[in-house]
Amino acid sequence: QVQLVESGGGSVQAGGSLRLSCDASAYTPSRHYMGWFRQAPGKEREGVAAIYTPDGSTYYAGSVKGRFTISQDSAKTTVYLQMNRLKPDDTAMYYCAAGGIGGVWSIGSLTTAFGDWGQGTQVTVSS
Repeated sequence: QVQLVESGGGSVQAGGSLRLSCDASAYTPSRHYMGWFRQAPGKEREGVAAIYTPDGSTYYAGSVKGRFTISQDSAKTTVYLQMNRLKPDDTAMYYCAAGGIGGVWSIGSLTTAFGDWGQGTQVTVSS
């Protein structure tokens, strides 16, 4: 049963913006870290941004720092990824993930495990 639901993907021209949402309201395990990842065709999945939900600390991959912003709502049940100044290289399937028992990932200065994943939302940026 999928408990992390992404939305907000779509097609946009280079330089445009999109905001992705991850609904984690049905996700019952403790989730101190929430992250956004992406995977382009033929490439490995990579961490894009993460947030430490208790205090809102954020972490970013170098390729998106200054363009993307991760945030959460006041109820801490929805995590957002605001993506500005999008580039064709940002084209990928974007996944939301919750910290837990699983593979270890590094996003900026953060290294932690992410255990549960959503099904993804496609982002396509045209030049």
